[in-house]
Amino acid sequence: MSIRQSTKYLSVLSFCLLIVSSLVAKAEDSTSTATPYRPTVSNPATLSAPGWLEMELGWQTIKGGGDKWRNSLPFLAKLAFTDDWGVLVGNELAVRRTDFDDAKYEGVGDTTLIVKHRISSGVEGIDWGVEAGYKLPTAKDTIGSGKGDFILNGIYSADFSASHLDLNLGATRLGAIDDGDGRLQYNWAASVSHNLNEKWGVFGELSGVYQHNASTQFQLMTGASYNYSNRIVLDAGLTVGLATASQDWSIFSGVTVLLDNLW
Repeated sequence: MSIRQSTKYLSVLSFCLLIVSSLVAKAEDSTSTATPYRPTVSNPATLSAPGWLEMELGWQTIKGGGDKWRNSLPFLAKLAFTDDWGVLVGNELAVRRTDFDDAKYEGVGDTTLIVKHRISSGVEGIDWGVEAGYKLPTAKDTIGSGKGDFILNGIYSADFSASHLDLNLGATRLGAIDDGDGRLQYNWAASVSHNLNEKWGVFGELSGVYQHNASTQFQLMTGASYNYSNRIVLDAGLTVGLATASQDWSIFSGVTVLLDNLW
């Protein structure tokens, strides 16, 4: 990576981290708590605190899979209107991918818009959830698919002892497919997190993707989280591919921040 490319890539991360660091001093002043969705593939059924804008920002580097290398800064903004309804807006603020011919491409990623609904089971610690949305092809076709996708995801979440379980099962109607491949892509994920104490937690996740006439993907993710405060949660970990079409491995780190109360 050239000096110019490195500077441009890191400047985006530095600017975002500067915003996050400016919130640290007042992070202890609220009784509301952050609700991290990152870094797992699966999402919980619960939403972030109603009326609060919550931001997730991460860094990841991926080896193998669809690219030789891929570096990106995934971003997600969350806003819940009530305990049961909210919206999510996600993107990759910067992407740098290297294909298997060593050609390099840079840009921003596609934008995902999601409406989320939590469905209470009536049993404490158990909830269901539904997410529906659309992926806008805001990335260049050298970064993204160049087509829009429709997204639907179902969620089951449960608390037990000091642990939490999230099961996700979803389908995406792809806008861009190869000849002979199925239009629908099915995805599943099962994640378990465990609190070691008030500050530290660990998590593990199995996830996969199935598409007719395309190679099936499986991966295992593991990592740890640290509650810096009730409004700031840090995370880091590793993902290992378990199938030929999956990524070889990836490393990641990031932060979830409950920004401010909008109403």
